[in-house]
Amino acid sequence: MTETTLADVERALDRATDLEAEEAVAVLRTARQDLENLGGDPQIDEERRQALQTQLEQRIREVTERDAYDSGLGSAMNPTEDDAP
Repeated sequence: MTETTLADVERALDRATDLEAEEAVAVLRTARQDLENLGGDPQIDEERRQALQTQLEQRIREVTERDAYDSGLGSAMNPTEDDAP
């Protein structure tokens, strides 16, 4: 089994951009777990790891919020003329 690197996590972060919400969240959560597993490793740049962790958390929030908006919450909160009775 090969060990995940920070570059692998960065690639997962980039790849998730092109995926559907559910799959993107799964990829991002796996990458987040991989990052957590790298914590404390003296060979890992801790500052870069923390920056990636922050990016992952933000991306997970963005995807889940976008998915909630796209699934109808947004149209209920922001009706258009087509939605008017």
